[in-house]
Amino acid sequence: MKVLCWNTNGSVFEHWKKVCEERDQLIRSHSFDETAELLRNGSYDYCFIYVDDVEFSAKVENVVTLRQRFPALKILAFPYLSSQSAAMRMLSMGINGQCSPYIAKEQLRLVLSVVSSGEIWGGKEFIQQLIKQSSEASPSEQPLESAVNFVGSELLSEREVGVAKLIAKGLSNKEIARDLEVTERTVKAHLTAVFRKLHVKDRLALALLVQRGISDV
Repeated sequence: MKVLCWNTNGSVFEHWKKVCEERDQLIRSHSFDETAELLRNGSYDYCFIYVDDVEFSAKVENVVTLRQRFPALKILAFPYLSSQSAAMRMLSMGINGQCSPYIAKEQLRLVLSVVSSGEIWGGKEFIQQLIKQSSEASPSEQPLESAVNFVGSELLSEREVGVAKLIAKGLSNKEIARDLEVTERTVKAHLTAVFRKLHVKDRLALALLVQRGISDV
């Protein structure tokens, strides 16, 4: 595995070298520009980014920019600070996961296994909690159930719109199936269709799309 590590902290970088496999190749960069240049001119399986406390918010935006410039790259963020808003920002923009900078070896193996399978690392419960908190913080006075308009809603069937709204409320597939009196398999089929039609890759991105659209109504 070839990993580009944007990391200005020597201690954290040495820890990463210890928890990665001996056969892995870790290449270190020290700035946004250097990282972008290396990514343009090389091929990497992952990009690990240490989000330090110096200009933390700006670094979060740099992570998002790298995701936008290199959409196929698997990116893991390792934030110094525990920030719900930063996690929401990065994960909603397609970052593959975030972890503690001093992650344990076995935990890192699990993270890489989950991300390689196409899932977001953060845990389903964590993602659901992020969606629920975002829904509760939405400035819209119009309930999600009664609202209709959000970007791309005209492309969806009535049932798909309903599923999207329930995702935006933070419900799990099992809860949606129970609410709509259908099977979980049917819910998954609707979600697959919604992701494809709206060009979103996961339920967090879908939830934020719906919430943003409705808050603008």
